[in-house]
Amino acid sequence: MIRSVVLGSGSALPKRAVPNAEMAAMVDTSDEWIVERTGIRNRFIAGEGETTATLAAEAASTALQAAGLSPADIGLIVLATATPDQTFPATATKVQDILGCHGGIAFDVAAVCSGFLYALATADSMLRAGMARRALVIGAETFSRILDWEDRTTCVLFGDGAGALVLEAQDVAEDGPGVIYTQLHADGAHNELLYVDGGPSTTGTVGKLRMRGKEVFRHAVTNLASVLETVLAETGFTADEIDWVVPHQANARILDATARKLGLPAEKVVVTVDRHANTSAASVPLAFDVAVRDGRIKPGDLVMFEAMGGGFTWGASLVRM
Repeated sequence: MIRSVVLGSGSALPKRAVPNAEMAAMVDTSDEWIVERTGIRNRFIAGEGETTATLAAEAASTALQAAGLSPADIGLIVLATATPDQTFPATATKVQDILGCHGGIAFDVAAVCSGFLYALATADSMLRAGMARRALVIGAETFSRILDWEDRTTCVLFGDGAGALVLEAQDVAEDGPGVIYTQLHADGAHNELLYVDGGPSTTGTVGKLRMRGKEVFRHAVTNLASVLETVLAETGFTADEIDWVVPHQANARILDATARKLGLPAEKVVVTVDRHANTSAASVPLAFDVAVRDGRIKPGDLVMFEAMGGGFTWGASLVRM
C-alpha cells in the first residue's frame, strides 16, 4: 500500500527566551502561579526580522538535512499557521522561495492549534493521490504578535516557534512505516471560547487572542480522549501498543488529564510545554522533533499525534516511524 513515510524532522525557535520571571515583571503574575496552572516555565518570543516564514523555513531546512534531501526534492509544502506573514499570499509560498524549491504546490492551512494535523492529513492525501512524491508539512507560529500583553490569563501561555516533517510516498507493507490513520473534527459553535477579535473582513485589523480557559480545558480533555479512542478503535491498536503520544502542548494539566483518561502512562507522553509554552500549530511537530533528536522516538515506533484548538478543531493521527 502507498503510505506517507516520515523521512526527517526539524524545528526552529526565536533567539529570545522569556522565562516566567520576566513575565512576572510585565504583568501581575508569578512563576509559581504559571507553573501550578500550566506547567510552563519558559517561552520564546520572535524579535525583529523573525517571522512565521523565517521560522518555518529554518525548521524545514533542518528537516530536509535530516532526510538527506535538497529543496529541489520537494513538490508540496503545506504550512499550518494562524499567524501568517501577510493576509496573502500564503506564507508557504514565502517559505518555498526562501528554500529555493520553486514551481511546486504550496499553500497554508488554518486550523489553529490543530493546524499541523490538518496539514498532515492534507499532505498525506495528496501524496497518496500522486500529486507529489515528497512533501514538507510545517507548523509555524508567531503568536506573540496577536497577544494582549496586558491580559495575564493569556499572554503567559503562548510562545513562538516552528516544526516540520518531510514525507515521502512509499509502497510499504501493512505493518510498515507511514501515516496509518487520521481523524479530524470541527465544531464552530464554540467560536466564542477561543478566538481572535479581529480580521480583514470584520474589523480590518489583526486583533488579539481571547480565551475562556476553564471552558476550553473541559472541552479539550473530553474531545481529545474521544478522538484518541476512535483512532485506536479504527486501526485495531490498543493504548498499550502506542510507543509515544505527541500531544499539542497547551497545558500540562490537559496532557495529564487526557493520559489518565486513556490509561496511558505519563512516561509515554512527550512534554515540551514547560520549555516552549503553547506554540499553537507548531507545538506537535516541535515536540516530535525534540523527542526524535534526544533519541526517544526511534524507527519502528508507533506514535500518536493529537491536538485541539480554536474553532473548535481537534484530531489525532497514528504514524509508524
